[in-house]
Amino acid sequence: MQANARVLDVDANCAALDAAAQAAAADGAAVLVTPELFPVGYAPLRLRTDLDPSGLPAIRETLSGIARRHGIGLAYSLPAVTDRGNWHITSTLVDATGTELLNYAKVHLFGDGEREAFSPAETGPAVVDFNGFRTSMVICYDVEFPEAVRAAALAGAELLLVPTALAHGFETVPQVLLRARALESQLTIAYANHSGNEDGCEFLGGSVIAGPDGSLLAAAGPGAELLYAEVDPDAARNARGVVPYLRERRPELYRSWGI
Repeated sequence: MQANARVLDVDANCAALDAAAQAAAADGAAVLVTPELFPVGYAPLRLRTDLDPSGLPAIRETLSGIARRHGIGLAYSLPAVTDRGNWHITSTLVDATGTELLNYAKVHLFGDGEREAFSPAETGPAVVDFNGFRTSMVICYDVEFPEAVRAAALAGAELLLVPTALAHGFETVPQVLLRARALESQLTIAYANHSGNEDGCEFLGGSVIAGPDGSLLAAAGPGAELLYAEVDPDAARNARGVVPYLRERRPELYRSWGI
């Protein structure tokens, strides 16, 4: 799902997400990946000052209900507040019954706004079985670090879901870097961005789905759209059989290099 959110208009954003889930399910999609912080809009400083975190559980229930109502898996991103009062940017994967399967908190924060509003997490990406795929998640800037994607791959991930909020001026991220990440760690990456302007930020759009051989499975333009790709359940295994990057790593040697 590539779309333009309304900052702090949860009802409008959830309605847009509901319509996208209905359309994607009708077209046979098994999972809908949505942009970073889409249900509340991407505006880190405004979220920190104006968003009441006590309302977040109700938003999560609404999103689980959307997945359940349309019978489709859903990857969404919301703020979360820890018991210690730290604000994180998180993503969640629910299945077609609305059951939460996977949660992740963003490790690499981008820009002064995110760093002022949120705290970076430290836990690496986990992996779950989802619709026949070993599935993991990272968020936006995380995917630009090879270590984050490689950690998911080494944990067994074959499919990586990435909610993102990428502005204009960073076109090489989806056009070049995402395909390289998919190729070097030999997994499929689904990267869902905002479109349009939110709180003064002009988003790139340009969402992509890249295969484990580095191929471009689908790419969006600048505007709102639903982007589809069909992923072969054996794609990651086949790619790793042709060129065994993961098996032929030499981590002990790399450590001696100071990596």
